[in-house]
Amino acid sequence: MNIITIIASFGVIVGSLALFIILSGFSGLRTFSYSLLDVSDPDIKISTVKGKSFFVTDSLIKVLENEKAIKVSSKIIEERVFLEYNNKSEIAYVKGVEDNYKAISNIEESLYIGNWLDTVFTNTAVIGRGISNKLSLGILNFGEPLSIMVPKPGTGFISSKNAFFTTNVQVVGIYSGTEEFEGKFVFVPINEARKLLDYKENQVTGIALKLAENMDADTVSEQLQNQLGNSYKVQTKEQLNEVFYKVINTENFVSYLIFTLIVIIALFNVIGAIIMMIIDKKHNLKTLFSLGATVKDIKKVFVLQGFLLTFFGMLIGLTIGIIIVLLQKQFGIFKITQNLAYPVEFRFSNLFIVIATITILGFIASKIASSRISMEFIEK
Repeated sequence: MNIITIIASFGVIVGSLALFIILSGFSGLRTFSYSLLDVSDPDIKISTVKGKSFFVTDSLIKVLENEKAIKVSSKIIEERVFLEYNNKSEIAYVKGVEDNYKAISNIEESLYIGNWLDTVFTNTAVIGRGISNKLSLGILNFGEPLSIMVPKPGTGFISSKNAFFTTNVQVVGIYSGTEEFEGKFVFVPINEARKLLDYKENQVTGIALKLAENMDADTVSEQLQNQLGNSYKVQTKEQLNEVFYKVINTENFVSYLIFTLIVIIALFNVIGAIIMMIIDKKHNLKTLFSLGATVKDIKKVFVLQGFLLTFFGMLIGLTIGIIIVLLQKQFGIFKITQNLAYPVEFRFSNLFIVIATITILGFIASKIASSRISMEFIEK
């Protein structure tokens, strides 16, 4: 009986440990993934519903200035372009940004090599690592500039000589981030983008907003949308990356279900251990019954025993899991790459989920096992 009980307890310990580590791992992965979005997208982005660009009017500026939740706002110009360097070409997006754009996102912190755009020099650019790899382009290649080309608007015949607006830039920095983000943008000063696209002074494709701390982006977004009207589209970071958020949350939920199933299978050992205990103590049950205990009272004894077996096994598993998570967070023992430790995050919500899951399932398992006790079983 002791061996069976130990095996049952071991199953609960391993199940609790695995469930907590997986939830902590996905919490860390989700936080890490969201931090990458802090580089690529602002808290809120304002764009136009019709067309690609719009003019920043005095009324729009007034709305933004009166909104206390907005910490920083920055105009951006974004357009699809052709890149050409040393007989290699690529399609990407040019993104013209103001000097304060680095206060909107963590783009400066994501620089893989080099520096952010320098206002002292003209015709400078910062590209993604994906673009750099595809074009075999590093920083400060003064011998051969990077050509950014955009088709000229208009109708009718256009010769190959004058088909594009073109500007040549020197790459001063390379940024890293998500795979899509690394291969998407070429950052240039907003004046360079305005000149390339032949935009007017207040003509932009979007306005990026950085909110003050502890401000709810959804609430602020809704307020701005009501004030600006249907001519503008106000989107939060989550709305800009809706598919990404759904994939991360779905993976987390599916992993929870899979490991909960493993815990359920482990609890079959608890059911088996309690049933074996009931059979082994059958004569003692007769004694209890003769002393006046009801079948319901006897069932409660084994329900409590199964519950305690599950509960203490869970405590041991969680204790080991917490130690492993804290050690990984502090020292980065397990690594994804040589320089990147697997991200984990200790959250009390994960602790509560594991306790609730194991406690409920343990109680159900104990109830199932104790249902073996009946008047006929005792009197046999």
